[in-house]
Amino acid sequence: MTGITVGYDGSYSAQQALEWAMSEAAIHHAPLTVLAVHPVAASGWTGSPVILPEDHPAVEEARQAAMDAIAKAAAELGESSAVPVTVRAVSGIPAQELMKASADTDLLVVGARGHSGITHLFLGSVSTAMLHHAHCPVAVIPSAKAAESSASKSPVTRSEEPPGLILA
Repeated sequence: MTGITVGYDGSYSAQQALEWAMSEAAIHHAPLTVLAVHPVAASGWTGSPVILPEDHPAVEEARQAAMDAIAKAAAELGESSAVPVTVRAVSGIPAQELMKASADTDLLVVGARGHSGITHLFLGSVSTAMLHHAHCPVAVIPSAKAAESSASKSPVTRSEEPPGLILA
C-alpha cells in the first residue's frame, strides 16, 4: 500500500475522517497524507483556481490547524496507532485538489460534510464529487453524531466499521 490521503478542512466531519484514516493507516502500516485546502474562488472563464499572494497566510493557518488536529487525534488513538504523517496545505478548489491527490494514493478518506455553505441531504458536495471522480477507492466517514442518530433509528446490528461508511 502506497498510502492513505485524508482531506481536512477543520470541520467536525473532517476530524472524524482524520481519526478513522489514522487508525486505518496504523492497521495497514501505511503512510498518511493529510491534505488541507484553503478554498479560493474559481475563474468564471476557465474554472481554474484564482490564487493570490494574500492567500499564503491562510494556507499556513490551514497547515497549522491540520497539525493540531493530528496531534489531537494521535492523543486520542494512543501510541499503538502511530503512523508516519505528512501534512500538505495548498490553496485551491477542494474537490479539484483531492481529485488530483487521489491519483497518487491507495485510499482517499473524506468526511461526509465539511464547511460548505451548501446543504445536501446526505453528503457534502466535495464527498459526492470524490465518489464520482476520484482515481482510487474512497471512504466517506459520517460524523459520529449522524452515525448515532441513524443507528438509533435502525434495529440492524452494526459491524466494526463506522455506521454509514461508504466505500467506492
